[in-house]
Amino acid sequence: MLKDVGRDFDGTGAEVTPGGVAGSDVWPREVDLICLSHLRWDFVYQRPQHLLTRCARGRRVVFVEEPVEEEGVARLELGQREGGVWVATPRLPPGAGPEVLRGLLDELFVWWDIRDYVLWYYTPMALPFTRHLRPLATVYDCMDELSAFKGAPAEMRQAEAELMARADLVFTGGLSLYEAKRPQHPRVYAFPSSVDVAHFARARAAGEDPADQARIPRPRLGFFGVIDERMDLELIAGVADARPDWQLIMVGPVVKIDPAELPRRANIHYLGAKSYAELPAYLAGWDVALLPFARNEATCFISPTKTPEYLAAGRPVVSTPIRDVVRPYGERGLARIAGSAPEFVAAVEAALGEDARERVERGDDFLARTSWDRTWARMEALIGQAVAGRRVAAGAAAESFEIGKESVNV
Repeated sequence: MLKDVGRDFDGTGAEVTPGGVAGSDVWPREVDLICLSHLRWDFVYQRPQHLLTRCARGRRVVFVEEPVEEEGVARLELGQREGGVWVATPRLPPGAGPEVLRGLLDELFVWWDIRDYVLWYYTPMALPFTRHLRPLATVYDCMDELSAFKGAPAEMRQAEAELMARADLVFTGGLSLYEAKRPQHPRVYAFPSSVDVAHFARARAAGEDPADQARIPRPRLGFFGVIDERMDLELIAGVADARPDWQLIMVGPVVKIDPAELPRRANIHYLGAKSYAELPAYLAGWDVALLPFARNEATCFISPTKTPEYLAAGRPVVSTPIRDVVRPYGERGLARIAGSAPEFVAAVEAALGEDARERVERGDDFLARTSWDRTWARMEALIGQAVAGRRVAAGAAAESFEIGKESVNV
């Protein structure tokens, strides 16, 4: 019998045990983890990188990222990244079907003698080239509602239903997603994205301003992350127009939207993508951190990782009414919530005029109860139980088969 060890988080820092007895089962180190992702490892350092680098401390981890289309012979490019994760980049000729990618993956399994493994999915669209695999356990880490994103394949929802049926465990990246997925699977666990407090706390110490930010006057309102269809561009323009003396700094890559659509003002600064290591230096120079997300289908279930990262940096946070920011951060007074440009301006003004000490203390107390290490430990224990449960079931089936053979022989 599997024991429920992972704790659901209700988004307030409280732990909710879905039933059973807390405990841990052994997940042998010789069991590999194969991750199938729609993301690129080197694009933005976020949830997959935090979790899988921790997994790689104890076992072999292969991160199979989205294929790159290029002329030539199909091949799988392998490279090990800092943290020990092996990144496999499929390079496929135009028009190559899933059977080509399946063949490359099978070759990898033979080459590396991968026999016992766990499959970890970030996208159900990996099913066409992995259905034939027989893992010891299957995990679906649902960090976003991908079917709601711009350009999502029409078959995404059907593929996710199949993946949910195959999965032993479903993890969600936030409380809203947990509530949506819980009725669809018996073992769904909410694991809101955590934070590396020590990394972002560096922003509290005075340091040298990055060169491209140093020339920008203050006060500075900053955002870092992917700039895509989830951004409320009208809101950003409205705040910039209302207070031309405020400087809006946008750090991150622009994807899935035309850069020409971005609002252009003298006090809006697009600084491009930065590495994870560079982010604290930018945060250190901001007076207020922003979450200017639009309220649309793509943001209905998001749980921004950057919220606790902003708090770890000691910055006041102003956000639009995203459900997983409102609770727990807005409800606990750790973020100001504003829905329109005038409300956003008023919230920023309040943040600029506040006594930060009490807010920072409350933020530190909240963050003390979470970490990526803690999140991974709970996930790992759940996977260990799933692996053990599958092995027990397989052993029982083999024993039943042998007994059946003896009965026939008698």
